[in-house]
Amino acid sequence: MNTADFDYELPPELIAQSPTEKRDHSRLMVLHKDGALEHRHFYQLPEYLSAGDLLVLNDTRVLPARLHGERQNAGGAVEVVLLHPTGEDRWETLVKPGKKAKPGSWLSFGGGLLTGEVLSATESGGRIIEFHYEGQWDKLLQKLGEVPLPPYIHRSLADPERYQTVYAKEEGSAAAPTAGLHFTPQLLSALREQGVGLTYITLHVGLGTFRPVRTEIVEEHQMHAEHYSVGAQTVAAIAACRERGGKVVAVGTTTVRALEAASQGGELKPGAGWTDIFLYPPYRLKTVDGLITNFHFPRSTLLMLVSCLVPRELLLAAYSQAVERRYRFYSFGDAMLII
Repeated sequence: MNTADFDYELPPELIAQSPTEKRDHSRLMVLHKDGALEHRHFYQLPEYLSAGDLLVLNDTRVLPARLHGERQNAGGAVEVVLLHPTGEDRWETLVKPGKKAKPGSWLSFGGGLLTGEVLSATESGGRIIEFHYEGQWDKLLQKLGEVPLPPYIHRSLADPERYQTVYAKEEGSAAAPTAGLHFTPQLLSALREQGVGLTYITLHVGLGTFRPVRTEIVEEHQMHAEHYSVGAQTVAAIAACRERGGKVVAVGTTTVRALEAASQGGELKPGAGWTDIFLYPPYRLKTVDGLITNFHFPRSTLLMLVSCLVPRELLLAAYSQAVERRYRFYSFGDAMLII
């Protein structure tokens, strides 16, 4: 399959640079699997769910994973984004400028409160860094780090919590599971009162989710592994939803990745580990009936994943309408419900 099959024209001005004033006042495109489209707002989501349905959400929380520092010996600014720990005080990271962060070089942050030695380069172009400091790592990271907004967002956030979901709990992501950014505590309460169930998985978003596809053939792309956890309570909730005839709706592509990774033996089972699962047509999703997601970039693995739930032609036709109607795209953009 050609990567170009997932291309479309995205005007740069449609890439949202800031969130809506109220989380649930973003626009909502409803794409029915027969191709019908509706244009609503996110606070109208309960109209498309019924008592007995189940939402599965990703409760990961974004780390203050971006560190600004300098190269200790040669001088010059450096930026480090923490991806995930690989051992005691060792992390896989992204470094800018990467070419000057060679193995053996030392980096300094916060005037020397935190230092790091670059140990090696990774196959994906990152760096393994061993950090040295005094005191507690979590407190130091809160002091020196900042939430790493994606590179296509050029404005700073007055409130960094707007890049966290209201149900974020398990700290460990380098990026937010952005489909969940549209929910408010009031909307979640309304859904519960309606009889819609809520259950949670954890997938710590890393390089695998936002790494661009650089190969011309889809199957040649290699995903970067991310850590996930699917608990027994969630597995039981999904099974109960199936038994009562309800719809299982995933909130976000990261939730789908975790559930599909946990069902690769043919049956959804509790578990935790690393997954580099890459989902693209003609694969059909085993674990969900519907999906809440943001609008994704052309040629992205996320767009390919969504095409496993609804035919690519229908999806790209919906995207054409989204562009025509000036929907806002990506992290702080508007939402799509596929049902």
